[in-house]
Amino acid sequence: MKQITWPGRSDGSRFKSLPIKNQFHQSEFKSTSKFWSPSSASRKIRSSDGDFSKLPFDILTKIAASFTLPNLQAASLACKSWSEGLRPLREAMLFLKWGKRFKHGLGGVRPNLNKALESFLKGAARGSTLAMVDAALLYWEIGSKDKAIALYEKAAKLGDPAGQCNLGLAYLQAEPLKRKEAVKWLFQASKSGHVRAQYQLALCLHRGSGVNCDLQGAARWYLKAAEGGYVRAMYNVGLCYSIGEGLAQSHRQARKWMKRAADRGHSKAQFEHGLRLFSEGEKLKAVVYLELATRAGETAAAHVKNVILQQLSATSRDRVMNLADNWRAMPSSR
Repeated sequence: MKQITWPGRSDGSRFKSLPIKNQFHQSEFKSTSKFWSPSSASRKIRSSDGDFSKLPFDILTKIAASFTLPNLQAASLACKSWSEGLRPLREAMLFLKWGKRFKHGLGGVRPNLNKALESFLKGAARGSTLAMVDAALLYWEIGSKDKAIALYEKAAKLGDPAGQCNLGLAYLQAEPLKRKEAVKWLFQASKSGHVRAQYQLALCLHRGSGVNCDLQGAARWYLKAAEGGYVRAMYNVGLCYSIGEGLAQSHRQARKWMKRAADRGHSKAQFEHGLRLFSEGEKLKAVVYLELATRAGETAAAHVKNVILQQLSATSRDRVMNLADNWRAMPSSR
């Protein structure tokens, strides 16, 4: 799915502040409380008087729908009843494994998207939200968006954060657009700590898409996603601190977050950080970041880089090019 970064700037300025309107409140999501209030499932659990072996299989499989194989294996050891009840989900993990092999050509298997989709669907039929999400991803890639959304909805309602996030993103691209529904599901996934959902929710708040514009709320979610390792959010946090949008202006914090994004391969952050280093008199370091940004397609960085290179000795030019050649991005969750 398409990724969006800082909201667009129609006036040609370097940054664009959005007008502050009504603030975003939790009350806008009162309709989501049904996902967190005691359900019939929890009432059934309490009625078992602490004997979880009596938990109905349908409730057990819903609770464990998003479990990975190690978690399923551990839960299956709880009692014989659970072992039997979780059998379909353990089988789903095998289909999920084979689906990934067929999709990516792993384990000596040739890539075959049809077989991958078939395997994912078999896993989904056994109740695994992980398989539902992977099947939906393939459906989306081949253009069967209605089928993808149907699987995302099923996974989302079972509490899978990835399913909730992808459903929100799908609604933002659906025809017609379903912005309010998108925000609702992005909010659910964000509360579970899903960093991509946090970033996308921040964008919605920043742009006033499906919810009232809330710059402070947007900045908070950008910051949560950035702290979780999401590079695009790091860049936007740097911008927020730089211009004081949603966060108190702080050049020190702006520099910190822009550098973090740059060190993880964000080309615009590399350009911004290179400019800052140049303004601080750090010409050698500046050229390295500007060269990285240039190689990543930031054409404006090339001009500044060439101006600085003319001021350096041949030895210094060779040194910075060698540093750029040997540079490796730090790990991130993208």
